[in-house]
Amino acid sequence: MERRHASAAVIGAGDFIGSAIARKFASEGFTVFAGRRNGDRLGALVDAVEVEGGRIVARSLDARREDDVAAFLSEADAAAPLEVCIFNIGANVNFPLVDTTERVFRKVWEMACYAGFLSAREAARLMLGHGRGAIFLTGATASLRGGIGYAAFAAAKAGLRAMAQSAARELGPKNIHVAHLVIDAGVDTAWVRDRIRTREGDEGLSNPERLMRPASVAEAYWQLYQQPRDAWTFEMDIRPFGEKW
Repeated sequence: MERRHASAAVIGAGDFIGSAIARKFASEGFTVFAGRRNGDRLGALVDAVEVEGGRIVARSLDARREDDVAAFLSEADAAAPLEVCIFNIGANVNFPLVDTTERVFRKVWEMACYAGFLSAREAARLMLGHGRGAIFLTGATASLRGGIGYAAFAAAKAGLRAMAQSAARELGPKNIHVAHLVIDAGVDTAWVRDRIRTREGDEGLSNPERLMRPASVAEAYWQLYQQPRDAWTFEMDIRPFGEKW
């Protein structure tokens, strides 16, 4: 593994997509800073990265707190210049409109939109000093269209997408690549499998082409990072080949 003098921050380093992203960038020589609300649950990720010969720092992080985000990214930048920041907080919930409380709506917005703004802003402040960088944000089908029961989630994800567009237009000419990844499918996680099983029974999981592997999401982000400056993508949408759309 070729070591890079650069860090990659993963905000929302959960057990599936976030961990896959962290492992991918660590395997490519980055010093990875992985943050999630329950930092004590990052042990398995740390072990996996270190066994593979990578470098990783795990931290508890509430991405809705301005000071926490700034400190997390500053620590990464102090270890090695911050090259990549990936925002990967989901907050996917489903409630009928009339059952969506003010607290639910606000919390989903804070997690999936406001936290993304804080992450992008603080990353940009550091990257502008280096004259380069990449800020990537995880979106969903709800980024483009609101489905039944997803008023809160769609509002937050659509807001995240619009914020990312503004940031891309502002920061692109300053050599900072901002991109938004639309995951237009269910990802193969325990939570998604449980929801499918509850709704459709075990037969709903019989199609191996239905769910996207977290490692495939990480690979999509790596492809975005490798793009030359004269052909940067702002938005990439990905789905399994068996997915209807």
